[in-house]
Amino acid sequence: MDNFSEMNPKFRNPTRQECEEQVRRTLMTENLRHGGNHHFKTAKDFMPIFEALYPASPSLVKQVQRAVKAMNMPKDEKGYFLVDKTKFQMEQDTELSGLLKKSDASLSELGSFDSLLITLEDHYKDYIFQLISESSTLSGKFVTAIKTSNGILFFTENKALLKTFLEDLI
Repeated sequence: MDNFSEMNPKFRNPTRQECEEQVRRTLMTENLRHGGNHHFKTAKDFMPIFEALYPASPSLVKQVQRAVKAMNMPKDEKGYFLVDKTKFQMEQDTELSGLLKKSDASLSELGSFDSLLITLEDHYKDYIFQLISESSTLSGKFVTAIKTSNGILFFTENKALLKTFLEDLI
C-alpha cells in the first residue's frame, strides 16, 4: 500500500457511480434553485464541487469525465446539460415541436366551453362519430368531439344551439 489514498480511505477518489450521483444531485439542485441549468456544460464545470469534496488529482478529473460521459446527458440549445431528459426524449420533443410549429397548433382551455354528451350503443359509436365529423349541418356547432366509453362528448361555445340540432336528429 504505497498509494496515499489506499492507506487513508478518507482521501480516496469517488467511484464513477458516486460521481454520477453527485453530478445528478448538482444538476437537480441547480434546476430547483435557478429554474434550469445555467452553469454546467462540461465535466470541467463540475470540478470545483468535486475538489471541495475530494483531494484534487488528475485521477479525480478523469473519474468525473468518465461519469459525465457515461451519463450520456443531452444538452439544451445553449449547450448546458439537461438532467431531467434522455437523448431519446430530446429527439422526440424536437420532432414534436417541429410538427406542432408546422401545423400552427394552439391551445384552448376546455373549461371555457360547455360540454354535451350523446350516449350511444358502443357498436354504432365509430360510424356516428364519422357522420357527425363530416356533417355540414353540425359544422361549426362544436369546437371538438371525443369518443368516450359510452358515447360522444362535445365541447361547444353554444350549447343550446348544438343541443337543438342534435335533438332534432335524435
